[in-house]
Amino acid sequence: MADEVVLLDFWPSAFGMRVRIALAEKGIKYENKEEDLMNKSPLLLQMNPVHKKIPVLIHNGKPISESLIAVQYIDEVWNDRSPLLPSDPYQRAQARFWADLVDKKIYDVRRKLWTTKGEQLEGAKKGFMDAIKFLEEQLGDKAYFGGDKFGFVDVAVIPFYSWFKVYKIFGNINTESECPKFIAWAKRCMQKESVSKSLPEQEKVYDFIVDLRKRMGIE
Repeated sequence: MADEVVLLDFWPSAFGMRVRIALAEKGIKYENKEEDLMNKSPLLLQMNPVHKKIPVLIHNGKPISESLIAVQYIDEVWNDRSPLLPSDPYQRAQARFWADLVDKKIYDVRRKLWTTKGEQLEGAKKGFMDAIKFLEEQLGDKAYFGGDKFGFVDVAVIPFYSWFKVYKIFGNINTESECPKFIAWAKRCMQKESVSKSLPEQEKVYDFIVDLRKRMGIE
């Protein structure tokens, strides 16, 4: 019996992109069900009754919520191809640590970059750039965060690159000039088909946010 894989998703979601990349890396066929987050489907509410959020990976009828957990699940279930987490327990723990830190450092500030002004925006800019510079230090001269192979931390971080035009225009952030090694890493990741086909164009995300800001009454 073939695996039945469904992803409850919303195309601009950086967290949904993580799961898309992991599935693409493994070559797993799946059904992508786009959610209207203003009118959540009964399936989403049933499959993620606690948080009621996307993404939700549904494997043979069983739901897995939270993007990093879903990526780990994909790596463990389809462990015969394109490993994302290292085989060494210590290195695997380190990869999980850095991926979790990305969410703790970036999650709270990224929305403020396009929804706030004044002191709030300045604080968000500092928090975001501090996080990116910190990641750049951890990357060093490596091709990817785990070394010479694309892996778990790369999957966790690269989706935010789709939002960089939004951050540049509304947050007045120039990551390219301040963090050239990070941008070089992002462009390297984008050369991978599993990444480029899973991430929307920056322009598309920007147009979406322009429209959303209008609907939210943000000038």
